[in-house]
Amino acid sequence: MHEWALAEGVISTATRVAEEQGIKEITEIKVGIGELQQIEHEIFLFALEQLRTPNIKNAKFTLQAIKGRLRCRVCGEEWEFNNRDMDEETSEAIHFVPEMAHVYIKCPSCESPDFSVLEGRGVVLASISGVKNDN
Repeated sequence: MHEWALAEGVISTATRVAEEQGIKEITEIKVGIGELQQIEHEIFLFALEQLRTPNIKNAKFTLQAIKGRLRCRVCGEEWEFNNRDMDEETSEAIHFVPEMAHVYIKCPSCESPDFSVLEGRGVVLASISGVKNDN
């Protein structure tokens, strides 16, 4: 259900932006997906397909992964998020509540759980392309 709510937000935002920019038909929607968001890409893409509106009926959906980058607030170490070493329970916890990452992830240098997320969080409408109104 998480993916469906996010897909509804993307479709709604794309439609609003298209109206603001005078685009009558959207031909492509690019979506950035933060790695920390732990989105099931297949479910998200399926939801986008099912939520098509008339001005998006032929649009191509492109999903772009945004790597997770973290910085330790204690020692300043920066590192990339790596979920390959996580068990399923941990991955699920972060999937539904991304803030839970602080419980499971620690700085590789000093092992502090106090870090900030520099990149790789959330779902963003990266861009839309389309056909403008003739007027």
